[in-house]
Amino acid sequence: MEPYYAGALSVLPPVIAVVLALVTKEVFSSLIIGILTGTCIYSFGMAEPMPIIKAVEHTFTLMVDKVDFSIVIFCSLLGSLVYVIAMAGGSRAYGKWAATKIKGRKSALLATSGLGILIFIDDYFNCLTVGTVMRPITDAYKISRAKLAYIIDSTAAPICIIAPISSWAAAVGSNIKATGAMENEMDAFIATIPWNFYALLSLIMVLMIAIGNFDFGPMRKADIAAIRGEENQEAVTGSNEELSVHANGGVLDMVIPIVSLIIFSTCALLYCGGYWGEDPAYHSISAAFGNTSAGPALVLGSFAALVVALIQFVGRRLLDLKTFMQGVLRGVQAMIPANMILVLAWTISGVCRDLLQTPLFISTLVQDDGGLVGNMLPAAMFLIACFLSFSTGTAWGTFGILIPIVVSVAQAIDPSGSLIIIALSATLAGSVFGDHCSPISDTTILSSAGSGCLHIEHVSTQLPYACLIASSALVGYVIAGFSHSLFLSLGGAVIVLVCALCFLHVRNSKRESLDDHLKAVQNNA
Repeated sequence: MEPYYAGALSVLPPVIAVVLALVTKEVFSSLIIGILTGTCIYSFGMAEPMPIIKAVEHTFTLMVDKVDFSIVIFCSLLGSLVYVIAMAGGSRAYGKWAATKIKGRKSALLATSGLGILIFIDDYFNCLTVGTVMRPITDAYKISRAKLAYIIDSTAAPICIIAPISSWAAAVGSNIKATGAMENEMDAFIATIPWNFYALLSLIMVLMIAIGNFDFGPMRKADIAAIRGEENQEAVTGSNEELSVHANGGVLDMVIPIVSLIIFSTCALLYCGGYWGEDPAYHSISAAFGNTSAGPALVLGSFAALVVALIQFVGRRLLDLKTFMQGVLRGVQAMIPANMILVLAWTISGVCRDLLQTPLFISTLVQDDGGLVGNMLPAAMFLIACFLSFSTGTAWGTFGILIPIVVSVAQAIDPSGSLIIIALSATLAGSVFGDHCSPISDTTILSSAGSGCLHIEHVSTQLPYACLIASSALVGYVIAGFSHSLFLSLGGAVIVLVCALCFLHVRNSKRESLDDHLKAVQNNA
């Protein structure tokens, strides 16, 4: 299919999908309508015969082309691993043990945040692993699945974009190197880290939420519902089937498979990156991570962990072979909704990027705008990256498109080069915004799946938090454009965020606090 330049109409499909999803609370039909809108624009724009039929045909053709089966298989295998661990009694035993070590909601939230920060190698791996490990603990302390999903999502892409050893660092570095503006891509990536205000503010907000209960909006309502026991867990997990749990399962039946998953996935990432290959250029850990392919590596890691679980559970007679395989199939079934959302998200992203040329429309706006004042370049690039990444659901695609434009514009405005790093950082920060909170983002979908939260609930509860962080980051980039001072710009952004959270906290404290609700529930128990 030849691309068609649809101009401003190219942003219509994701806008329709997002608005419908937020209004109807039903993500499948919203995504399908958004996709069909895009393929109809393409068919009519290309003056194809029988455009309606062609639009449907293009929809399924693109769907087949855009599916990343490695990620689908990884999600399915991880769902199977989670299910058989639960059947063997590992999840229940781990939850009981953790309850003796983690005292209270604050400790549970901090432990979840810490684990998310530690798993910085890949955002997909982060989303599903942290949810698997921490969900029994957060459930025990009546922490809403929506808040768990938010913490997982906020310590996935925002951590990967500031971690020098990650698949993201390699992608960013290769794009920067291709522009010729920097001699060393790793040095360039490291230089952007302190200027990536969105990622840094996301981590600050996670810690404030965990330590000080600075919740507001839909997230606060979701947490109150969880404390009162009003969260519909059956609807969240997507299954009404009673799970048969073995009584003799122990903590190691949870720990060993998960640790195996981490070790095997890390080794597989290095293997796929050529660490043990013939090319000596990839015989360092950073180079191997930069060259790796996350999808196939995570499939290898999750399959190896499932084999470990098979040997462990069947060997100890917690499960027989037939029951184990039934658990594998049920785990795959539990991941079908998440996999379907992923397929639809990839499809609508393909409609925008490949058929309607949304990135070309955005880049044309940037290049044609001769009125971009140098001092406002970081803020302008941040807003453009936010819009593009939210519309397409991809950070990698966004910074892949914008980095060459940013470098050329920054060099023209400021030949000394002092503006390039700030503008690049703003672009990366805006790219993370969409990856973090867009309903059609992979990591948003996987965070919902990993936490067992309804996808649309995760989006609606997280979006106000993401927008507050983005607004604070924007203030920082406005200051950075004029001052070129990291201290002033980052400090200004942090002050805006903290003041806004304190204001919202004081306003909410005039009502009943979360602790009041928790005490009321405990007194009535």
